[in-house]
Amino acid sequence: MTTEVAVLGAGMHPWGKWGRGFVEYGVAAARAALADAGIAWRDVGSIVGADTVRGGYPGYVAGATFAKALGWQGARVASVYAACASGAQAIGTARTQILAGMADVVLVVGADAAPKGFFRPAGGDRPDDPDWLRFRVLGATNPAYFGLYARRRMAVHGDTLEDFAQVKVKNAAAGALNPNARYRKPVTVEEVAASAVVADPLRLLDICATSDGAAALVLSSMDFARRHGAADPVRIRAVSTVTPTYPTTVLDLPDIATDSAAVVAPADGTFRASIARAAYEEAGIGPEDISLAEVYDLSTALELQWYEDLGLCGEGEGAKLLRDGVTAPGGRVPVNTSGGLASFGEAVPAQAIAQVCEVTWQLRGTAGARQIEGARVGVTANQGLFGHGSSVVAVR
Repeated sequence: MTTEVAVLGAGMHPWGKWGRGFVEYGVAAARAALADAGIAWRDVGSIVGADTVRGGYPGYVAGATFAKALGWQGARVASVYAACASGAQAIGTARTQILAGMADVVLVVGADAAPKGFFRPAGGDRPDDPDWLRFRVLGATNPAYFGLYARRRMAVHGDTLEDFAQVKVKNAAAGALNPNARYRKPVTVEEVAASAVVADPLRLLDICATSDGAAALVLSSMDFARRHGAADPVRIRAVSTVTPTYPTTVLDLPDIATDSAAVVAPADGTFRASIARAAYEEAGIGPEDISLAEVYDLSTALELQWYEDLGLCGEGEGAKLLRDGVTAPGGRVPVNTSGGLASFGEAVPAQAIAQVCEVTWQLRGTAGARQIEGARVGVTANQGLFGHGSSVVAVR
């Protein structure tokens, strides 16, 4: 039995600050994906929505919200929430339904209308919530967390401010070519260095914004794709949604404690490295097979960490990979050809889906001015709060 599903359609609503509700963005992305697939909404057997906690009850039941907005037609419905990994969870749910024979065609949608500034926990006192604790006990807002991570890379691996700035320069250049990106202007290392310090050592241009936006995919069984006339579609071969293994030896916010390593041996590798490893194992490939990657660049320093976690290089070698041009367009493994979150900003439930949209367009050869030559295998990676992993492998 094949574990692959076909990507028949991909669509997005451009990222930005549009001042409208998330449903409007999601419907636009869904309709774009359906049109791209050549599928009528009435022929969709199931819809999976990635939830947003900022949309009230409609956001908590995004699948049904989008089904109603598109027009009730009896499709199955599911809604999932995994913070920044919500989109990958939605893709995984859709794939499971297809492989189980519950639906031939599934629509996956994620959309958000984000607040200004950095994200903060929902209201109320929740001492059992590690995200709430790191804000209230440590005062570690998202920018502070990004800054601490950058400082650790500088101390342990010798990364420099110019290395971080070069990540932004690379991604901004790609974003300038992407009509769906919020920021479409190249920047220089000097401009990054001149931007305001937000959380030392990171500047404003080192940190991604919060944005409105949406992304959608139409997935199907391989049999349906062939009947539909798609003889060689992009295929999702693996979806990793793993959780951490304790004990951890390096703390990673929002967790602020770990169980003891005195009784149980530490895991072989970090949580983020395990996300990609699970995807590679399921797909039957290795990092050497990757043509391009879309990673979760909340900050410039975190992109460098993902290079190592994806196995594109050894520990501490992320900055060298960047300096050598390996992750730039034309390099061996271009990273964030979409422009990444540096160019889009965070629209939380949409971003893991948007990553797969970009990989799909690259594997099809339809990415326009940012097209990577000969792309055959793409991987995505991000991480949601509370131990949600997120990685998708797509092939052509």
